[in-house]
Amino acid sequence: MERLQKVMARAGIASRRRCEEMISSGIVKVNGKVVTELGTRVNTGKDKVVVAGKPLFLSSRKYYILMYKPRGYITTLSDEKGRKKVTDLLRGVTERVYPVGRLDYDSEGLLLLTNDGDLTYTLTHPKYQVPKTYLARVSGVPETAKLEQMAKGLVLEDGLTSPASVRLLDRRGDNALLEIVIREGRKRQVRRMCEYIGHPVLRLQRSRFGNLSIERMRPGQYRHLTGEELNSLKAGLKNT
Repeated sequence: MERLQKVMARAGIASRRRCEEMISSGIVKVNGKVVTELGTRVNTGKDKVVVAGKPLFLSSRKYYILMYKPRGYITTLSDEKGRKKVTDLLRGVTERVYPVGRLDYDSEGLLLLTNDGDLTYTLTHPKYQVPKTYLARVSGVPETAKLEQMAKGLVLEDGLTSPASVRLLDRRGDNALLEIVIREGRKRQVRRMCEYIGHPVLRLQRSRFGNLSIERMRPGQYRHLTGEELNSLKAGLKNT
């Protein structure tokens, strides 16, 4: 018997924390009954688990897909507003894969999808501090002091942010392009950081995740990771 959220994560649904949120929200059923208790244990050989209306199964074949997520797509399994999902873009992928972390509906850029629950858990766990690089076009041109403040840490409503790397790449009229590297995964963190210093985001792209990059890719394109990329990604985690 294993905890339900652990089984879901191992199946590649999402990180354990996200799986816990899904259980609490009431979209998970075990043997036909909605389960909301996080301590629930299941027998993978006997119990039938359904997540958002789709049966869960453990696959022996692992998929690792790098996508350039376009704006206007969500990274969740379901949406009450009927918006398009990133998984709608996939063609010819027979296994169910799930996004590693989130990328806002209005944001674009690098998104990793996989059915490797253990890797998802590691990549999203705060302990490993996987760097994520964003290019943020913001309103106005931030002063150096504000960028330094952002880099040192800001006190947002959910606490102090960890130190970040922040660079002003260019300025164009009344807006500027910032490169921001963070090692956390808070909801809408980059947007909230920019709003805090008085320069709201006009457009946001995640350009890198760990050693992975979407260089030379266009919105909506995706490809499978190479063995070298996957090995390098895992090696980076071990060296953290």
